[in-house]
Parts: sequence; structure tokens; C-alpha cells
Amino acid sequence: MASSHSHQQEPWLMENGNVKVLTKEMRHGRTAHSMSSSSLRKKSDLTLVSKVRCGLLRNLLANLQEVILGTKLSILFPFIPAAIFAECYGLGRSWVFVLSLLALTPLAERVSFLTEQIAFYTGPTVGGLLNATCGNVTELIIAIFALSSNKIAVVKYSLLGSVLSNLLLVLGTSLFCGGIANIRAEQKYDRRQADVNSLMLLLALLCHLLPMLFRYSAASAALTVEPSLYLSRASSIVMLVAYLAYLVFQLWTHRQLFEAEDEDEGGNNESEEQAVIGFWSGFAWLVGMTVFIALLSEYVVDTIEDASDSWGLSVSFLSIILLPIVGNAAEHAGAIIFAFKNKLDISLGVALGSATQIGMFVVPLCVIVAWIMGVNMDLNFNLLETGSLAVAIIVTAFTLQDGTSHYIKGLILLLCYIVIGACFFVQRLPSDQINANNIMLKSVPNAALSA
Repeated sequence: MASSHSHQQEPWLMENGNVKVLTKEMRHGRTAHSMSSSSLRKKSDLTLVSKVRCGLLRNLLANLQEVILGTKLSILFPFIPAAIFAECYGLGRSWVFVLSLLALTPLAERVSFLTEQIAFYTGPTVGGLLNATCGNVTELIIAIFALSSNKIAVVKYSLLGSVLSNLLLVLGTSLFCGGIANIRAEQKYDRRQADVNSLMLLLALLCHLLPMLFRYSAASAALTVEPSLYLSRASSIVMLVAYLAYLVFQLWTHRQLFEAEDEDEGGNNESEEQAVIGFWSGFAWLVGMTVFIALLSEYVVDTIEDASDSWGLSVSFLSIILLPIVGNAAEHAGAIIFAFKNKLDISLGVALGSATQIGMFVVPLCVIVAWIMGVNMDLNFNLLETGSLAVAIIVTAFTLQDGTSHYIKGLILLLCYIVIGACFFVQRLPSDQINANNIMLKSVPNAALSA
């Protein structure tokens, strides 16, 4: 046993020669998000790598094996060069869109893995902050590139779709599959975490409703554009302050409500409780992954309208339904796997945590970033989109109110998602009508000057 233990702690794996082991205190930093992502990882066999004599080459090969081959989604990595090749050689805009989406899937999962590895060295609090800011880095980067291209509708649609998919598709599939797999066992979860996330999402809903209601509270819509924009920016600041308070609540004052329990019954999870790469290697890989995510996100934003025209599907359907499903496939799969194991607290933590992070952090941050960039993005997601968001949040809050679950709850959430998806599928708005709100917002400074 001593020999096997020393074999796992080969010093060449770490830059400083020390292996970081997950202590009981650091286990507090293991959120449901990181636990979910770990379900898609696979153990790497470093026997052949350890025989390489050159220390630098050995360290590089070990990192490649852990980062690239250490996931069940490694089969999707070839789509990264394929997407770049298709873009460089003009193989078709719709092909670039599809290949970029598929390439983003393993990158999003690897970012979660790398932030967890860095958390071994920074401690649970900094690790939790990393997870709270990098958990939805793909959506944030796509949104920033869309804002730089003044595609405000794509930003709103993609972020709305991420919230809807987490609340209805991921949570619904998790509850449904968990209920079917454990049909004779009563499924329970800690409703206190669900209550906190539901309150945060209701605040986000209020901040989306008020700018939209400006349009219907005055006789002339033109008079409501400017105050709606100002209200959206003020509301975004309030939402970011609320999210900061949520982080303090989650990481310091009430951390025990958000901890992912050590679910190993036999206690044989040692391989998942040790850092497998060093701090600086993890940081370098994280920067590299972010660069590729940025590149592929730019491809997605540039080609989404061409894909819409080529396939005969609306931009709203591609942004609200397709983008979130493919982009968060790894995270979603992990939540469903834990639901099969009757570990609903982890599944709920993934779905509700991601929805809260997008609604209370990514969306208001995009409004502030757009403000800095000189792009007039507001929180008015229009009547149909805001109504869908309201139904998703309210139905989810009602579903989770009693602390127990069965498959019919998941089925209802899934059916709600299917109906909303069908709504945007049949919606055939021309591009000029989709961007009408954006054109109106672009004219705000001129209107203010003429006044």
C-alpha cells in the first residue's frame, strides 16, 4: 500500500514537488457544480508517461494526458481544429457554427476541471469565487463578442435560453430520471438552498419585468426607451450587489447549505481528492482554454444568422434552445448522472446555481459591459421572452417547495420546456423585426440631444 501511495504522489506532477490533498476544510469548497463536472472525468494511467526520462517532456505529457484525455468528452476535442479549418477555408458558415458549438462542449467542462484544480492551492473560498465567476464563462464570452458586433438580440436570447434550460430542461430531466430510477424510494433534498436561489431568481425577474412594463405604461413607446435604459443600468447594479451578497452568504456565513457532501460510501475516492496538475500548469491551461473559447465564441456569433438562414430556423430558436443545450451539455449530463444516484442536492445545486449565476451575474454584467462599450443594452427581453422566464421561475419555485421529488415533477418541467421551445421554433420573425428594439435603443443618445 505504501508503494502505491508513493506512486500516486510522484513529485514531477507538481511544480513545487508537493501533492495537494483535499483536506476536510478544503472539502467545503467542493460545490455541486464541481461535483457534477467530476462525474464526466476518467482516471488517467500515467505508467508510460512516468518512464520518460526528460523531466520537462514528462511533465508536459502528464498534463496533456490529465487535461485532454482525462474526460469522457475527449472525443470532441478534434472539433476545435475542425472548426478553425472550416472558418479559414470557407467550408460553409453553417458548418462553422455546428463545429464551433461541438468544440465548446469539452472546453466548458475542462474549465470547470481546471478551476477545481487551482482551488486545491488557493483554498475553498478563492476556489468558490473562481467557480462563481468562471462557471458560465462560455456564455459570458459569447455575450461579449455579440455585444462587440452590436447583436444585442443574440445576447438576450442566449442568456435567456441558459436560464430556461437550467430551470426546465436540466432540472426537469434530473427529477424525471431520478424519479424513474428510484421509483420505490422517497427522494428528498435540502429545500433551504432551493429557497435562496428561488428568491434570487424572483429578484432577477422583477428587474426584467419593470423595464418591459415601461413600454406599456405610457402612451408613446418612444418616450419610454431612455428611462427604460437607465432603469436597466440601475437594476443591473442592484443585481450585482445582490449577487455579491449571495456569494458572501454562500461562501462564508451559510456555507454549509451549499456544500456538496462527500458522497463516497466506501471512501475510495482518493484519486479525485488530489491535485493532478500543478498551480501554474492549471493557470496556463485555463488561459489557453479561455483563448479557444473566445475564438470559437466569435465563430458562433458571426455564423449564427447564416445558420439560421441555411436551416430555416429563427435566430431566437437557435440562441434560446440550441446554444445552451450544446454549450452546457457536460454540466447537464453531470446533474442527470447524480439524479440517477438519488443525489438530488447536487443536481439542484447545478441547475439552480447556474441559473442564478446567469440571471444575477452574467446578465447584469453584460448590461454594464455594454454601457462601457457604448452599446445600449437594457433588461427588456420583450413580452414573450420575459413571460417565458416568469413561467419558468414560478413553476420551478412551486415544484421545489416541499423538499421531496418524484418523476411527475420532472415531467411537468420538461413539458413546459418543450412548449416554450415549440413557441420559439414556430416564431418566424424577420431579422429587422428582431432587431427593432436594438435600433430603437441606438437612437437614445440622439433623442436625448434633440430634447
